[in-house]
Amino acid sequence: MTPSHAFKSAIAAEKPLQIVGAINAYAALLAREAGFKALYLSGAGVANASFGLPDLAVTTLNDVVEDARRITGRVDLPLLVDIDTGWGGAFNIARTVREFERAGVACVHIEDQVAQKRCGHRPGKELVDKFEMGDRVKAAVDARSDLLIMARTDALAGEGLDGVIERCVHYVECGADMIFAEAMTDLSHYKKIKDAVKVPVLANLTEFGKTEYYTTAQMADAGVDMTLYPLSAFRAMSRAAEMVYATIRQDGTQKDAVPSMQTREELYKVLDYYAYEQKLDALFGKK
Repeated sequence: MTPSHAFKSAIAAEKPLQIVGAINAYAALLAREAGFKALYLSGAGVANASFGLPDLAVTTLNDVVEDARRITGRVDLPLLVDIDTGWGGAFNIARTVREFERAGVACVHIEDQVAQKRCGHRPGKELVDKFEMGDRVKAAVDARSDLLIMARTDALAGEGLDGVIERCVHYVECGADMIFAEAMTDLSHYKKIKDAVKVPVLANLTEFGKTEYYTTAQMADAGVDMTLYPLSAFRAMSRAAEMVYATIRQDGTQKDAVPSMQTREELYKVLDYYAYEQKLDALFGKK
């Protein structure tokens, strides 16, 4: 089964499909252990975690595709990847699509912001017109062999729900397989979008943003096919790291922080560490 077929099968099997962000391959292993059936690599996650930079179009194709390869090389769950605006014009978008397809990615989402983009839940976003975004979608679709193309729109704040729906319908006409309606502020928005586009729709349930923390039951009732939690684990990991660093610095020892840590044995279980050791023993004759 190809990555795109695995992604479509997961969407068909779980309503809505919960997609969790994994900032690296180890986080992807933890997500798989928890039972999730699909993963997400966030552009913000790459910028923040891998480079210590804000999500302001600073990272590049090569930066993101490398992190994607590390995840797909270790975990066999379908991976959705944020490719921002595609990193350039039609030929750049085509190259982007081919690189992510070669990396074993199941689906990418491309957005309708200007190249100097901002986080989808921040003010001051500027969009290209629907025709320019439609051309981005066409370039992506033309370049792919099997990769799924998801079109994201950030139009709600500037153009209202009617503008969102008009854009989404156009993007589907241009070949988008799925729709990502960013920063929705009411549950009813999703049903109206889904009724208009007739393709799978994703809802981003990121924390501290414009969208409420809707449950999967609410999302299913609204016709949403996929719910996204892009940086939930990363935020928790970062807070945990802050607490451990503070404890070591203030106390001169990590002792009080140890109960909150994953143990060595728990780490080894996730990594299947002992199987690797046994393989070494078998290869080199150790009993």
